[in-house]
Amino acid sequence: MKLKMHENSLFAILLRSQWWISVAIGVGIFLVARFFLPDVYAVFVGLPFFAIGAMAGLRQLRAPSASRVAETLDAVRTMSWAEFSGAAEAAFRRDGYKVTRLEGNDADFELVKAGRTTLLSGKRWKAARTGIEPLREHVATGEVSGTAAAFAAENRIRILQGAELAALLTKR
Repeated sequence: MKLKMHENSLFAILLRSQWWISVAIGVGIFLVARFFLPDVYAVFVGLPFFAIGAMAGLRQLRAPSASRVAETLDAVRTMSWAEFSGAAEAAFRRDGYKVTRLEGNDADFELVKAGRTTLLSGKRWKAARTGIEPLREHVATGEVSGTAAAFAAENRIRILQGAELAALLTKR
C-alpha cells in the first residue's frame, strides 16, 4: 500500500513553496521549543520542517530555469509530430514507463508503470489555447482555459504544460 500525502496538507503546501519558507518555520519552531525543552529535543521538534525544506530545495535545484523552460517550449513548438512523439516516447521511457504507440484518434501512447496504465494523447502540443472540447478527446500541452482546467481536474485528466513538460523532455 502506497501512502499519499493530501495535496492541501501543510507539508504538501510547503513542498510546493520556496525551500526557505520551511527552514524559517523550522527555525521559528526550534526557537519557541527551546523555552519549553532542552536544545537537543527542540531540534527534533523543528526537524520535519528542515527535512521538507531540504526536499523542496532539491526539487527546485533540479527544476529547469524559466529561460530553459521557454527555450524547450519554443523548440517543441517547432517540432513535427514525428519529432515530438519521439521525444515524448523517449522521455517516458527514461522515467521507467513501458511505452506502446497506438493507432487511431483516441490516444497516441499507452504508458504502463507499476501496474498502472495511462493513455496519452498529445496531438495538440502546438495549440496556443485549449478549451473543454479538445480535452474530451485529447490531452493538451498548450495554455488551458480555466473551465478546461476544471474539467480536467474533475475527470482526472493530467495536462502536461509549461515547466512540467519542459522538465519531462529535458531529463537526461
